[in-house]
Amino acid sequence: MLRWVITLLVLANAGFYAWTHGHLAPLGFAPTDQREPERLQAQIQPEAMRLLNAPEPPKTAPRAEAPLETPAESVAAEPTAPPAPAPASEPQLPPTSCWFAKGFTSAQIEPLKKQLLDLALPKGSWRVQETRSGGRWVVYMGRYNDELMGKKKEELRELKVEFRTLSEPPLGPGLALGTFSTEAAAEQGLENVARKGVRSARVAKDREETVSYTLRLSEITAEEREAVLGLGPEILAGKSLQSCD
Repeated sequence: MLRWVITLLVLANAGFYAWTHGHLAPLGFAPTDQREPERLQAQIQPEAMRLLNAPEPPKTAPRAEAPLETPAESVAAEPTAPPAPAPASEPQLPPTSCWFAKGFTSAQIEPLKKQLLDLALPKGSWRVQETRSGGRWVVYMGRYNDELMGKKKEELRELKVEFRTLSEPPLGPGLALGTFSTEAAAEQGLENVARKGVRSARVAKDREETVSYTLRLSEITAEEREAVLGLGPEILAGKSLQSCD
């Protein structure tokens, strides 16, 4: 029974929807049209109608006109100052580099220093460095011919004493049983080999104390370097300039 009730309700709703939307108009079943367009067409000046109890629109204040600027009230424009001139850029200095030459003797460095002063190079751009090398002493055996040299070498090997061969004069050909920076140290070395059985050794000076000089040209331009080279091989004592890098 409930199924039939529900079915009837669904059919009734579908019929009502079709009737209200005009789908049954061809069958003569259509709702009454509630619109009355003829009344709208019969209205005369509908825009002139006003409600008596409607609130009045707010009144807006009249816009104030900006007063015209008179010449007397206008402020004269201040003159603009001309832009400051750009600072002049500093002149670009030529690049510099470092060079040196070493091995000068006392007799060679003095005329070179005089010539460098005459070139009037910038102050502090060059200097001379002194290097001192102390004397050298050896515990010495010699001088020997080839036959005697071989014999002495055999004796030293049997005594387990180290040695080296000296071939250059004035001590060569001979044997050095030790090299020392002071004469006192060489005398002590002589005593040490004597205790091992060496009898014919003595202390000899292998090299005199020497002094050498190095010319250092720091921060000089290529033009200044060429000026130094222009002094010639005689003033430069045959030395060449080498880069400090």
